[in-house]
Amino acid sequence: MVSVRIRKSKIDGIIRCPSSKSYTHRAIAIASLTEKQSVIRNPLISRDTLATVAASNAFGVNTNYENSRLHVEGKHSFDAPHNVINAENSGTTIRIFAAISALVKKGFTILTGDASLRRRPMQPILDALAQLEVECYSARMNGTAPLLIRGGGIKGGTVILDGTISSQFLSSLLISSVYAKSPVLIMIKGQQVSKPYIMSTLATMKAFGVEIDYKLDFLEYYIRNKEYRATKFDVPTDFSTGALILSAGILAGGSLTLRDLNFSLPQGDSKILDIFDEMGAKVKVDKQRGEINVTGSNILEGGNFDLKDTPDLLPVVSILALKSRSTVRISGIAHARLKETDRVANIASQITKFGATVKEQNDQLLITAPKVLKNASIETFNDHRLFMAFSIASLLTKSSTVSGAESSKVSYPNFLQDLKALGADIELS
Repeated sequence: MVSVRIRKSKIDGIIRCPSSKSYTHRAIAIASLTEKQSVIRNPLISRDTLATVAASNAFGVNTNYENSRLHVEGKHSFDAPHNVINAENSGTTIRIFAAISALVKKGFTILTGDASLRRRPMQPILDALAQLEVECYSARMNGTAPLLIRGGGIKGGTVILDGTISSQFLSSLLISSVYAKSPVLIMIKGQQVSKPYIMSTLATMKAFGVEIDYKLDFLEYYIRNKEYRATKFDVPTDFSTGALILSAGILAGGSLTLRDLNFSLPQGDSKILDIFDEMGAKVKVDKQRGEINVTGSNILEGGNFDLKDTPDLLPVVSILALKSRSTVRISGIAHARLKETDRVANIASQITKFGATVKEQNDQLLITAPKVLKNASIETFNDHRLFMAFSIASLLTKSSTVSGAESSKVSYPNFLQDLKALGADIELS
């Protein structure tokens, strides 16, 4: 793994954060299910989203990217792919295309991914598809990839779906059940996590002409047979990566302005603005101009933060805790252990290297900042969000090293270049 050395730096400037990975995935998948050409404007081009493009291509969907636009020529009728679909590191890709694989006319689709993805849970989507009379298997019979999905269509009926692990299983069913042979009723068992991502799925489906009935508690959904319409879809800028860049401005600013933000589509990680406010950060939001400005804060407030619906904010809040005058309690994060890595355990093990005191429990972290941050040699377990978060935290130290630079290609390929352009002292170590 490639490591970087990061020295104490001050962050200043104006920057546009990348487009949303979540919306890019959803737009590509749904555009693949239309009969005519859709145009996805300003998609995120990263390792994860390219895996979704490749999955679409495997089903015979034609895609072409030029001038910041992805042209997608979808189709209703799929043949089984000629080869295994490799979702790389993308949980969204493999889970969404598991259900799409059921729509092929006949034959099996095999979906797999890298070593990290092959450890992540897939049983809920297999159980759900089986209830819709889709023949599907975990190749190793342990609820993980590789997955084998037999085509022939989704019959329809009632599904009881576990909502406690990930919202991606539900998003997968919502997107593909539109083409089920009869209506589908999805009932959520347990507490549904990451509800804002479900809102993103529903918003993208609506943009392509399909609305469904659902209860406001996000525990029941009724999908009738409908048809997606090809459209032009503008991918909003991403609050997930935007939250990281804004945290750099708060921890190591200066003055930093994030521009070209889109507040019109739901993004759960916009919750970071409420967290900034509660922690006493200096933030100005101009929704009309699509801008957020932050200035450096010498000290932040502690507090209690429930991230049940926004698990990708866990790395961000964890590094903000390094400047907090009192303990930061982060709860509702048990499902973050099932991301690309066990983010709860890995954050706990690494943030202590900066001198923080950390208490780890199954569903929460308690982080108390040190009086002075220590230089550290940080392991990121090839997890893109941990690499970005710990790189930003290292800006507060005299000199630290952070491993896993290549992992940022998953969601923010230009992360290091953008951070350097804002004034960060970074070099390959």
